Amino acid sequence: MQEEIINSVLDGKDTLALLPTGGGKSICFQVPTMARKGLCIVVTPLIALMKDQVENLKKKGIKAVAIYSGMRVNEMEQTINNCMFGDVKFLYLSPERLETDRIKQNIEKMNVSLLAVDEAHCISQWGYDFRPSYLNINLIKIYLPNVPILALTATATANVAADIQDKLNFREPNLFQQSFERKNLTYVVQFEEDKLNRLLKIINNLKGSGIVYLRSRKRTVEVADFLKKNNISAGFYHAGLDRLSRDVRQNSWISGETNVMVSTNAFGMGIDKPNVRFVVHMDIPDSLEAYFQEAGRAGRDGKNAYAVLLYEKADILELKQFLITQYPEIKVIKQIYQAMGNYFQLAIGSGRDQSFDFDINSFCSSYNLSFQAVMHSLKFLEKEGYLLLHEMTDSDSKIFFKTSKEDLYKFQVENAKYDKFIKILLRSYSGLFTEFVKINEEDIARRTNLKREAIERQLAQLEKFNILIYQKKKSKPQVIFLTERIDSKNLYISDETYKIRKKSAEERLNAVINYIQNDNKCRSIQLLKYFDEKQSKRCGKCDVCIERNKIELSELEFDTVVKKIKPALLESPVTIEEIASFIPDVNDDKIIKVVQWLLDNDKLNYDSQQKLQWKV
Repeated sequence: MQEEIINSVLDGKDTLALLPTGGGKSICFQVPTMARKGLCIVVTPLIALMKDQVENLKKKGIKAVAIYSGMRVNEMEQTINNCMFGDVKFLYLSPERLETDRIKQNIEKMNVSLLAVDEAHCISQWGYDFRPSYLNINLIKIYLPNVPILALTATATANVAADIQDKLNFREPNLFQQSFERKNLTYVVQFEEDKLNRLLKIINNLKGSGIVYLRSRKRTVEVADFLKKNNISAGFYHAGLDRLSRDVRQNSWISGETNVMVSTNAFGMGIDKPNVRFVVHMDIPDSLEAYFQEAGRAGRDGKNAYAVLLYEKADILELKQFLITQYPEIKVIKQIYQAMGNYFQLAIGSGRDQSFDFDINSFCSSYNLSFQAVMHSLKFLEKEGYLLLHEMTDSDSKIFFKTSKEDLYKFQVENAKYDKFIKILLRSYSGLFTEFVKINEEDIARRTNLKREAIERQLAQLEKFNILIYQKKKSKPQVIFLTERIDSKNLYISDETYKIRKKSAEERLNAVINYIQNDNKCRSIQLLKYFDEKQSKRCGKCDVCIERNKIELSELEFDTVVKKIKPALLESPVTIEEIASFIPDVNDDKIIKVVQWLLDNDKLNYDSQQKLQWKV
């Protein structure tokens, strides 16, 4: 549907594009932007993905920039200036930045041709990843009255799709929805107590490239080690790794050097590897939206691929417990916010846009707090727009020349000892006078035959001379206060909203459990029905369908028998002869096949009098 979506945008219409994972959403805003004058503002909450897309566009010779939480003020100022007066085509913005005065004051001065909202389900309270900061989008729409909006998401139910259009004030409803059906993808759910050996069999049988998802960082390391000991080329990936390690592992997997990536859900977003043959979940995901998105990373080349979910009884109990920990009591969230302010010695009314090195273990120890309670409270405070935790230390060192080329030349003449060093910088990096440019102190050290410490000293000295701005790489996780610190008594988390969100999370959790335990209906039909596609047909190849295929009945015949016998069996036990009398218009042999299938799949059993009863 890319062409239809692009034409809708070019016609100036507000548009919601609901495309599955791998459906090519980025093209839908990149093409119309490149076809017209002006820049596109892309709102996205995923800073790592934002940075990747900016780098990819730059490699294609397209000028793209990003403004996100944790960015230093002078770099943000220069980026805004480039958007107003330069030839920038794409400005990526994190939703928290939308309410800053600097953005609101200058957005009218930018020649904006399109406002794109990625992960648009985040604006809906009914969505699985609601973020209040997304409601700030309407703050900038006021300044862009004639600019069309393109909202994009991979996972939204009908209610969420309607809510997105309402929250973004669409001038008229305009939804493009591609079917969620993936005909080349086979969904399998297996009850399995020995998951590691089952995983080994899956990988050896399916061959090729794959992803294994787990909830725990520690377990990703353990499972990757187990696979390597069994001669499988495997690596692990999680958000706690430094940027270089993540890049090396990701590139090794994409190139095919590593076959299997064992990861938390931190891996896969924005990665387009077409030949993934399998995705295995060894822990139950939080929602069908998340599962569908992660499973959908398999088989993007259109060839056969498998999405396998392994579970045991303890996993369901663990999932329910995990939901409870995800929603700490409001008084606990307020207590942790108060402790954060004290830990960083912030006075009430101060701290906005300030970032701090954060050692979570030290913080928990100082205030006698549970690690889980702190992590989930921080996520809540992040979603409410109070602060942000950057676990991934992605901030490369950067420099920007503040002075003009003429004044720099004068400085070099008057300060000969810096002349060679400055020339090497100018030869090594382009764009130093227009934007903050990533540098590598080790590379500069090699080119100058100096030690890294000497490079850092010279850059710091040039900053003192007001020649350039030097932003040194951060090496620890960062906490960024998005607003000034307030008294925890005034911290507003609506009890009503909190309860609604928790209830929605419980409903999503129950949908996952139902999906896992329902081995009576085609897996694909179950998933499609969740996303409001009710006219789908059996896939014929999932674990449920394979069992059903053995009894050689059509879907209609099977469902007819089940619908007629289930109410009677729930009411009281009956004999096989009595069952046949309920359905006079269906052949006895077919009824017996259905009953046998239900017995084999633990839906029916015999009571003490050898009568059949439906297991509840």
